[in-house]
Amino acid sequence: MQAGPRSEAFDAVVVGSGATGGWAAKKLTEAGMRVALVEAGAKVTPADFTEHKMSWQLPYLGMSPRIVQDRPIQGLCYACRESNYRWFVSDVENPYTQMKPFHWIRQRVLGGRSLSWGRQSYRMSNLDFQAASHDGYGDDWPITYQDLVPYYEEVEKYVGISGMPEGLPQLPDSIFLPPMEMTCGELLVRKAVKEKFGRTVTIGRTAILTRTHNGRQACHWCGPCEQGCATFSYFSSPFTTVADAQKTGRLALVTDAVASHIVMKDGKAAGVAYLDRLTRQPREVRAKVVVLCASTLESTRLLLNSGICNSSGALGKYLMDHIYQGGAAGMMPMLEAKPWAGMPRRPNGIYVPRFRNVKEKETNGFIRGYGYQGGGSPSFDFGAPGFGASYKDAVRKGYWGISISLWGECLARKENFVEMDRNRVDRWGIPVLRIAAEWSDNEKKMWHDGRDQAAEMLRAAGVTDVHLTGQFSAPGFCIHETGTARMGNDPKTSVVNRYCQAHDVDNIFVTDGACWVSSGCQNPTLTMMALTVRACDYIVREYAKKAL
Repeated sequence: MQAGPRSEAFDAVVVGSGATGGWAAKKLTEAGMRVALVEAGAKVTPADFTEHKMSWQLPYLGMSPRIVQDRPIQGLCYACRESNYRWFVSDVENPYTQMKPFHWIRQRVLGGRSLSWGRQSYRMSNLDFQAASHDGYGDDWPITYQDLVPYYEEVEKYVGISGMPEGLPQLPDSIFLPPMEMTCGELLVRKAVKEKFGRTVTIGRTAILTRTHNGRQACHWCGPCEQGCATFSYFSSPFTTVADAQKTGRLALVTDAVASHIVMKDGKAAGVAYLDRLTRQPREVRAKVVVLCASTLESTRLLLNSGICNSSGALGKYLMDHIYQGGAAGMMPMLEAKPWAGMPRRPNGIYVPRFRNVKEKETNGFIRGYGYQGGGSPSFDFGAPGFGASYKDAVRKGYWGISISLWGECLARKENFVEMDRNRVDRWGIPVLRIAAEWSDNEKKMWHDGRDQAAEMLRAAGVTDVHLTGQFSAPGFCIHETGTARMGNDPKTSVVNRYCQAHDVDNIFVTDGACWVSSGCQNPTLTMMALTVRACDYIVREYAKKAL
């Protein structure tokens, strides 16, 4: 469907069809509202999934020159491959200005980044929501963990999160499906780290089914989840939340629609203007409520390009991402490498929850904290030299390896920001973003501490040949960008209120990562979905009272 300028107004228009946009469409349509879901990319079907296609079945053996030519930034992401690169934006058609190095990874397709996300799903705690009260830096969120608990539960019961309860206050347990198994090497590390440090090593909490759930099949461990999943065993919005919204008969799905700005009338949002992706013809969806779920920076770009919701001067400020790509790795000679001893295609890893500054305010000159992701399994050198029996012997001489890498919190700072670059436009003539972001000393100290602690924990577990790994990730490259339309009670210092409702225009809601006040160190998608569900419940209540 393509909604034209003269179409009847919808109750709501949702911009973006990823994890948060899908939830907004589901919640609002199931509550009886007529909703238009606007997506810049094309539709996707299971026929587009390539998780079972091998590189030798592709024209360029997995190394398409189109990635280098058209997607030099997107191609840096491990998930952007010859088999699925069309899901990722063309950097030529979708440029942005980097005042400082920033890797912005974007997908424009129905489902957005929910098609290729890492699926790691962790609750945040009051240590995160009330971080300023703990260490004195920045601002608390205007909500607490308890405010989000029922919404976390609603999302988890629907999505299906496999994991193991650990009873940690800094990483609250979810409602779990059965956990995936840890390898024997990982269990050795778990035992040693608990005994010698009092720290927890657990299996990753992931939005992948370990049993049939809500009509979706359990994961069959084929490996490359980022290329799609024909059994819908991991959560992606087109085949879950968006599909549910379509079943109501109250959803108009508007694909190939590149949103340009919010249409205003008499101080209220009246809809969203967009350009047809293929013809570049201007069109418009009229609606009484606008819900922005386009992704952190795209939602803020829409507001900035519309010239609204910035009486506080905070719009575009306080950009955050997680610093990562640093840790430690080594060998486990106490274990014999056998192909059946590990789980090389397990679509998950281990997780070490935050242990720094849980009770203290500061450690080694930095505040906040980090968690680790990683794993341990046998490895075999199939590229070993030799032929026949000598080659087989070389391959059989496998080894157990293990590595963990940190994901660290980024402080909210005004110096990290985005703004419009009016001198540069994308393929559709829309001004692009100018982005300035860099790590502060706090992130750098945290990163170094995280690498050192990773090495200490591995050595304590008997791991040999331990070495530090990685280098500072470029801001943005963790693909956990948050902030730029922050939440707060005071309209003078924030963009949206505790229900993600814009202070300046009360029928605009921003429910994706843009509304975040601080980043925590956990993967953000689960919290983004919970915030969206909470905001939609509020929208439904207020809309029924004609208060929007």
